[in-house]
Amino acid sequence: MALNDNDEILAVKAAELYYEAGKTQDEIGLALSVSRWKVGRLLVAAREHGFVRIEIVHPSARRFSLERELCGFYDLTDAVVVPSIDSDSDVQARVAQAAADYLTTLRPVPRTLGVSWGRTLHAVAARLRPGWAVGVNPVQINGSVSSTRQATAAADTAVVIARKAQGTATLLPSPAIFEQAATRRAIEADRSVQSVLELARNASAYLFSAGVVDTSSVHVDSGYLTPDDVRSLAEKGAVGDVVGRFITEDGQVADEELNNRTLGISLDELRAARTSIAVIAGQTKHRVAHAVVSSGLCTALITDEATANHLLGRTEQQTTELPDLEQLSRQNEGVS
Repeated sequence: MALNDNDEILAVKAAELYYEAGKTQDEIGLALSVSRWKVGRLLVAAREHGFVRIEIVHPSARRFSLERELCGFYDLTDAVVVPSIDSDSDVQARVAQAAADYLTTLRPVPRTLGVSWGRTLHAVAARLRPGWAVGVNPVQINGSVSSTRQATAAADTAVVIARKAQGTATLLPSPAIFEQAATRRAIEADRSVQSVLELARNASAYLFSAGVVDTSSVHVDSGYLTPDDVRSLAEKGAVGDVVGRFITEDGQVADEELNNRTLGISLDELRAARTSIAVIAGQTKHRVAHAVVSSGLCTALITDEATANHLLGRTEQQTTELPDLEQLSRQNEGVS
């Protein structure tokens, strides 16, 4: 709206009465001897010409902005960011709760939900409320039978999710990583395993997390890898694992020999999914989080504020600055 000198004065007065004095548009019209329609036009003009600047100062507003930026830069369909104001364990718990809440609101409801396993997803399943959905049937998307009896390394995640959604869990009765690729191929050829993998490949949505490459890896706890194995993977450029497959910074397989011994859906199958939800939080997972989102392994990300800022190229001291999009674009160049 173009303003003459008189309208400019009226726009400023209208803005003062509306934003500072809390007057209604009808009251402002009476005070300025103009119509209510004219007041509305003046208020719009005041914002368009920079006479009014609106700032949202609630802490959640910053997270909403981060979510929009993550979606825009990494071409995600959705992102959820929780505060990073507490200890790392508290952040992990907050992110797990956010993921459980996100599943509850997911539409359409995923009748077949492909799930991985590990500490993070175990925490997500524990935080789902009973009755969060009806008729959701989780299916394991990678092997989970381990040499330990830890709950996070067993089938508990899928079973808990199914029980709370009045569904049925379909388990993949197989180790995640075999000693020999030939053994994996033989097990994969079994009819019962084939049927589970086929169900997994046709899931409505996927839910997974990402692991680190150090001795705290759940694959070490589960007896699949030794500390020497993870050190070797790190030397080969691995930054973490997704559905049991260790990936480099560009989201590619870090060790083909190990990958050939791993049973479950492939990275390419995960990338092709219409809905794939990654739940990743904590400073130790910053590099693998970047590998996941920049290589298209997820369509939605549930994470913490510090990780979100890292993904947008910001340090802790620069969280109010805009990211260097040109630099990030060079980092992601050539990555699908």
